[in-house]
Amino acid sequence: MNRTVMMALVIIFLDAMGIGIIMPVLPALLREFVGKANVAENYGVLLALYAMMQVIFAPLLGRWSDRIGRRPVLLLSLLGATLDYALMATASVVWVLYLGRLIAGITGATGAVAASTIADVTPEESRTHWFGMMGACFGGGMIAGPVIGGFAGQLSVQAPFMFAAAINGLAFLVSLFILHETHNANQVSDELKNETINETTSSIREMISPLSGLLVVFFIIQLIGQIPATLWVLFGEERFAWDGVMVGVSLAVFGLTHALFQGLAAGFIAKHLGERKAIAVGILADGCGLFLLAVITQSWMVWPVLLLLACGGITLPALQGIISVRVGQVAQGQLQGVLTSLTHLTGVIGPLVFAFLYSATRETWNGWVWIIGCGLYVVALIILRFFHPGRVIHPINKSDVQQRI
Repeated sequence: MNRTVMMALVIIFLDAMGIGIIMPVLPALLREFVGKANVAENYGVLLALYAMMQVIFAPLLGRWSDRIGRRPVLLLSLLGATLDYALMATASVVWVLYLGRLIAGITGATGAVAASTIADVTPEESRTHWFGMMGACFGGGMIAGPVIGGFAGQLSVQAPFMFAAAINGLAFLVSLFILHETHNANQVSDELKNETINETTSSIREMISPLSGLLVVFFIIQLIGQIPATLWVLFGEERFAWDGVMVGVSLAVFGLTHALFQGLAAGFIAKHLGERKAIAVGILADGCGLFLLAVITQSWMVWPVLLLLACGGITLPALQGIISVRVGQVAQGQLQGVLTSLTHLTGVIGPLVFAFLYSATRETWNGWVWIIGCGLYVVALIILRFFHPGRVIHPINKSDVQQRI
């Protein structure tokens, strides 16, 4: 494995681990400042604040990485996350928590820049595999993080945040001393180097236009992913009478199988079927899984369904691979920033919409929300079938890519 790619994957894993460490214990920290009655409100606002900052700033940071290089922006992102966790660990008033989340949201471009780094140094035909590995590393970090956070939380409510700060500080040092710059500064024009904010936003719009169909499909798939993220616990408790242990085990199994499919199967299937067919396979598998979740009545039936949902994990790496090869190296950061922005936008919209729909339909039948997900997949397949991407933006110099592997 190329050392640069390996380091990018390690950084993704450490970044996800930091998120996983703090999320289960953040409500407990909030309880110390606002009291039990106001925890849910403040917790939701903190999550929404971070997500909205990502929606706004991720494309700008991605474009910035196209201008000045991947490494400086990645260092800024890791430093911002480290500062966020350190502030939360040492906070004595609640507004400091908000300040930390604000800083992390504005500077958070780790995933986008890591994806851009991978795109810089890998040939087009293997992008899906490496994007799948990136998803697997993120999933692995999100599995390991809560376990570590749970043990650290036994020491004190602040301990997990200190540990997360240390993890991101380690990732910062790894990037500072080991990670090499992958973006070719010689390909950056003087116009791009001196680009204004208005010119940056105009450039983002110009890139989005020929890719609009694929980006809509990306948004739909990420939005569907918010259904289990929002409702898995409630649905499991109501349909199958699950307790906390069963919910935790099911989430762990889902996360592990999802990571395995992304890391091992996505590239293999895309190589043999092509990216578009791989996307279709993933959509059909996940769609069947959602339909079965709507109709099954026994707890044991969930476990084979989890395999179908995990197979659906090949969809996003394949789609990201298709989109990535439509955009040249000088715009990869901008593209990955836009994808990050769309992902966080679904994280704001999805929980609100699906929680409302579940609440409105649960008395008649609590499976309707999964059927809605199936319907959204039908829309995605129709767009994918008839949409033909526009021109290649800033074509990639393949000989340059091969020299950088």
